[in-house]
Amino acid sequence: MISYLKMEKHVKNYVDDFMNRIIAKNPNEPEFHQAVREVVESLAPYILENPVLQKMKVLERIAEPERVIMFRVPWINDKGEVEINRGYRVQMNSAIGPYKGGIRFHSSVNLSILKFLAFEQTFKNSLTTLPMGGGKGGSDFNPKGKSDNEVMNFCQSFITELSRHIGSNIDVPAGDIGVGGREIGFMFGQYKRLRNEFTGTFTGKGIDWGGSLLRPEATGYGTSYFVQEMLATRNDTVEGKTVTISGSGNVAQYAAQKMTRLGAKVVTLSDSNGYIYDPDGLDEEKIEYVMELKNVFRGRIKEYADRYPSATYYEGQRPWHVKCDIAMPCATQNELDGDDAKALVANGCICVAEGANMPSTPEAIEVFLSHKLLYAPGKASNAGGVATSGLEMSQNSMRIAWSSEEVDAKLHAIMKNIHAACCEYGTEEDGYVNYVKGANIAGFIKVANAMLAQGIV
Repeated sequence: MISYLKMEKHVKNYVDDFMNRIIAKNPNEPEFHQAVREVVESLAPYILENPVLQKMKVLERIAEPERVIMFRVPWINDKGEVEINRGYRVQMNSAIGPYKGGIRFHSSVNLSILKFLAFEQTFKNSLTTLPMGGGKGGSDFNPKGKSDNEVMNFCQSFITELSRHIGSNIDVPAGDIGVGGREIGFMFGQYKRLRNEFTGTFTGKGIDWGGSLLRPEATGYGTSYFVQEMLATRNDTVEGKTVTISGSGNVAQYAAQKMTRLGAKVVTLSDSNGYIYDPDGLDEEKIEYVMELKNVFRGRIKEYADRYPSATYYEGQRPWHVKCDIAMPCATQNELDGDDAKALVANGCICVAEGANMPSTPEAIEVFLSHKLLYAPGKASNAGGVATSGLEMSQNSMRIAWSSEEVDAKLHAIMKNIHAACCEYGTEEDGYVNYVKGANIAGFIKVANAMLAQGIV
């Protein structure tokens, strides 16, 4: 008991010292601090048991970006006025492959958010077992309400600067919030024009010009496959379960589609203004309507309630107080707080799987773990998106195209392997699988081994 308490104190001191240095070096970056703390708390015992990791300061190096690029993005709007945004690319870690991670266009984008995403991406990409390092980029430009011409003007200006820092063997961007097929198309076209080459430098491309089948579906499908694996550890299935999903973009749409096809009943979707609750569940027809509403007409989720009388729209609220068996936060970071987590537990929720990046606050995660819920952090459960981006990179390199069935089989296998790795490193003495610990340790080991082999670089 004394040695256990001594070790616990040693771990706490290590975490506190590490975080004090991180905060001092990276002031006013709360999202980055949050992401690093979660990882450090999981890894501290493992690192303290392996002195070489401390001596070589492996985690300290992972938490320091290899390169941060920040640049001006001038463009002309439809009124002929000059507008100026700020662009970023955080190239976090290339120990196991070229930097890989999305580009986000949203007014909230800042360096803290992109560093947190790039840090998370490093571990997520490692978990896929594919040769991809971690990176993330974006701009405070918001494409909502902009014309296609304005979005094209911005994307072309953005990529004119970024093009000198990326490439198929250097850094391979993809989409993220605010960056879909339209934006990827404009950026890829400008990159091709500037570099005079057709390469797999972007993923999420159109099927007709180097994209992979199932890439739009991959994150939502992968999260659903991960839920299947989690429930299987308790001899349970998705069949007949009630599911609440936040968001109504790409990830939420395909999570709803796959969970419905697996036999679950999805009852909520949301956007930044509120959520809809449909007690009858979203069938294939309703999901198709949401896809058309959001992807074609760029409408708001409240229009769903106008279309389907069975649904109710709740302005300015989130869906976490609706009774469910499975919750899938698929919108954005820190959208599910401690009170939401308590409501989920009180309403009988047994499983939470993150489709978004870091959507649960530390207080929420503490509630999930203390109540022994099946809880999957995004770096594990939403890794299907970047995994399929990795498959797109492979197809581009080999100049081939796999069928949707082949891609789906590979995606399913990758998600099963990620789940197995989480169980290997996260199963505790009482049999409970701490997926946070499991994902962080499993993702860290591959990157750490590569960094130790490559020396101080």
